[in-house]
Amino acid sequence: MGVHVTHVRSCNLCEAMCGVRIETEGDRVVSIRGDEADPFSQGYICPKATALGDIHHDPDRLRRPLKRSGTRWHEISWDEALDETAARIHQIRSEHGPHAVGMYLGNPSVHNYGALLYSVLFAKVLRSRSRFSATSVDQLPKMLTSLLLYGHQIVMSVPDVDRTDCFVIFGGNPVVSNGSLMSAPGMKRRLAAIRARGGRVIVFDPRRTETAELADEHVFVRPGSDALILAAMLHVIFAEDLVRLRHLAPALRGLDPLRASVQDFSPEAVAAASGVPAETLRRIVRSYAQSERGVLYGRLGVSTHVFGGLCNWLIEVINIVSGHFDREGGAMFPTPAVDLAQLGSWLDQQGHHNKFTSRVRGIPEFGGELPAACMAEEMDTPGDKQIRALITHAGNPVLSTPNGRRLDAALPRLDFMVAIDIYLNETTRHAHIILPPTFALEHDHYDLAFFALAVRNTVKYSPALFAKSAEQRHDWQIFAGLMTRLLAHDAKSGRAKDVALSRALRLVSDHAEGFFDPARALDLLLRIGPNGLRRGRQGLSLATLLRDENRHGIDLGPLAPCMPQRLYTRDKKLDVATPIMLADFVRLRESLVVAHETTPIRDGLLLIGRRQLRSNNSWCHNSERLVKGPDRCTLIMHPRDAAQRGIQQGERVRVSSRVGEVVAPVAVSDEVMPGVVSLPHGYGHHGQGTRLRVAKAHAGVSANDLTDELLVDPLAGTAHLSGVPVTVCRLPADVDTLRQGTP
Repeated sequence: MGVHVTHVRSCNLCEAMCGVRIETEGDRVVSIRGDEADPFSQGYICPKATALGDIHHDPDRLRRPLKRSGTRWHEISWDEALDETAARIHQIRSEHGPHAVGMYLGNPSVHNYGALLYSVLFAKVLRSRSRFSATSVDQLPKMLTSLLLYGHQIVMSVPDVDRTDCFVIFGGNPVVSNGSLMSAPGMKRRLAAIRARGGRVIVFDPRRTETAELADEHVFVRPGSDALILAAMLHVIFAEDLVRLRHLAPALRGLDPLRASVQDFSPEAVAAASGVPAETLRRIVRSYAQSERGVLYGRLGVSTHVFGGLCNWLIEVINIVSGHFDREGGAMFPTPAVDLAQLGSWLDQQGHHNKFTSRVRGIPEFGGELPAACMAEEMDTPGDKQIRALITHAGNPVLSTPNGRRLDAALPRLDFMVAIDIYLNETTRHAHIILPPTFALEHDHYDLAFFALAVRNTVKYSPALFAKSAEQRHDWQIFAGLMTRLLAHDAKSGRAKDVALSRALRLVSDHAEGFFDPARALDLLLRIGPNGLRRGRQGLSLATLLRDENRHGIDLGPLAPCMPQRLYTRDKKLDVATPIMLADFVRLRESLVVAHETTPIRDGLLLIGRRQLRSNNSWCHNSERLVKGPDRCTLIMHPRDAAQRGIQQGERVRVSSRVGEVVAPVAVSDEVMPGVVSLPHGYGHHGQGTRLRVAKAHAGVSANDLTDELLVDPLAGTAHLSGVPVTVCRLPADVDTLRQGTP
């Protein structure tokens, strides 16, 4: 028996940053529980955190580089893997140009600060416009709004939930997500506190979610009509003289054009299209606008349809003009110990939009990335700059991006693919080489991104719990190794475009085993941050966070007003008449006309997603403790819609869209509104050639075999994942068992 040791750290599996106490015996995880001393999560954890040990010890997890020969895999050395990868990438760049090499970063990339920092450097070396990430799957409209309103793509407001008295939620389920672009562990407790102090929680959603169950009021809303409702809310605020500019008045401009833009969108005008009665909407708007401390929040449901950009902009603008912005209990801005926004400003990297467009459809880039909805067509459409090679990091886009089957068909036709990933999954099975990095417990942890989205200012650093073996590499070391080799190839061929950058990156790569460990960069960022050197001996540094008394984290206090000082716009003004957003009201008016003139197709339904507490996209499905129990990959259908189609509880149905079809069992429930069906995201583990034994035994079907990559928000490029038109029909009882989720 080994010695039992208790370690304190943060869970990295979602945005909540829950503090955990991990008990180990030798090299084994014995137990994981919440850390009551963590100032942010205060002992709360969700079931995912308990699976950290499962993933660490998973026999399916890859630990050495793999090379594919046909359908067979064999292990190779790190030098061979990195040498061959760099040589193949260099060859394709030399023959077809830098844009022929694509790159996709998955959701876990942002939870690993070493990978985050080095992926940015690696992209500089790659010099490709064919860059994609999970950002454009759901959160890009929020970032676009921040760039247009505040002058910086990562200066994003969050609800001050711990002090608000009126919390209005559109298309979000924070009880399950623990906040999305709003890090807030233990949302049940936080919502209960709002109600205990006499406040109200109101949810607009096509489904009665776990959050809606705890709310004071839930309003069903037709998927995709959120922009109409938000425009109507702004209409009421102007029409009933509920504008309260407060301290922002001197910095604000564009109020009159904004007022004119929403003049046609009264609650009565949008009621039929949205399903929200006019009197209900007017009452809620008055309650929110007249509350002393209120906030409007929207998330996935308002971001993943064809008006995602306009929805996110309207939410910010409504908070601004109603006086619920940059003040206690409203929409506020965290002050993270590492201020990446300020650093980006110093480097003139606040973000950009529409500097170039995608090759096939001409969809605008954002921050140097193209929308993931374009990825497959950029591979399978011949022509100049066609993607011929792909690098993925911690992503499974075959399951997580729209029309995954098209991407699944495109990947085998690439000249070369390399995956930096711990699993042989539905995407990485197409790679020629897999480079497996360490997992969370084998490297240190600091939430660079999510402290900047937290509902309270805290800071915490977690050292590695287990030492990596000599045969393992951290993500940043893999990126560094590839950079070294690519720069060497560039130097030999005379293609090094930026000598200074090349020399700097070569220095980084040459000392990749220690000198330029990301922890050194983190220490510097802490020291120059708002709580760093300017505070003298009390200033934050890595050494400060490593002190025993700070291992649970440090509470830096509640969110504080910071506007207009925090604006990064050139004139330091807050312009609520953003031209491209006001122009989009033309399209919104057209949608309203279509909604009034169109007769619904009798068999037509609208598909929405569903977040689950035991799942985080596709990452956690190889943990037995997270997938055990009843089948959770079901299609929820309203009793009226089921009866019309002769469908009974538990029967299998065929769900069809423009791009494909799947077969799933039905759960008949009035938790969805009539005309709406719901299928969870991240399943579909039935592909051949994967090494995910547990996930394969609980395969489910992929909602992204139904979503349409051709339906995107023209402003943000975000895919239309919510409100997808589908038909549902009952399958005969004698149909054979499911084969790959299709009939």
